[in-house]
Amino acid sequence: MKTAIIYWSATGNTQTMAENILEGIRQAGGEADLFSVSEISPADAAAYDVLLLGCPAMGAEELESEEFEPFYTQLEGQIAGKTVGLFGSYDWGDGEWMRLWKDRAEAAGISVKDTLIVNMNDDPAEPCKSFAEQFA
Repeated sequence: MKTAIIYWSATGNTQTMAENILEGIRQAGGEADLFSVSEISPADAAAYDVLLLGCPAMGAEELESEEFEPFYTQLEGQIAGKTVGLFGSYDWGDGEWMRLWKDRAEAAGISVKDTLIVNMNDDPAEPCKSFAEQFA
């Protein structure tokens, strides 16, 4: 199974999560490719069997609108039936953006295996590695 971890990060927090997820997959005996959203097209992303998509909460609890949202909008119609995990970081709020994102994905026919949100006041390493194990 080919696995891709694709993320958008402004401050480096979601990138740190993605790197920890990659490490967790490797520690569990798996392998994955790691991409910033600007490094892969939706068509190339759709060729993977497992997609772990990361975006922090932005603005009023929403996905980042300039790069990630357009990428995800193109991708979501192509990934029904694939194994998908969603992750992201936040500084305030209660994670509403992740609930909305999961609901949106499921409405598009995507089966979301799991989600992970991390308040970056906490160390993301262990939660990310635990999340990753199920995708190894």
